[in-house]
Amino acid sequence: MADQKSTSATQKQKEELVFSKKNYQLLLISIAIVVLGFLLMMGADGDIYDTRRTLIAPVVVLFGFAFGVYAVLKK
Repeated sequence: MADQKSTSATQKQKEELVFSKKNYQLLLISIAIVVLGFLLMMGADGDIYDTRRTLIAPVVVLFGFAFGVYAVLKK
């Protein structure tokens, strides 16, 4: 009898994940945004002080991190 209760309790624990599928999808999207920001920061041309490298790319990276926080906190 006790074995049956422990089995159902373990199954219930397996079903209750910390994050839902939607949270994991949002986390993957946020990681992709951060990677895109770092790729924009790399650039191919030699101009170090380009607007894309100094302004747009850091904003994209920060947005990716903020989106990651949102993905974790979303219920």
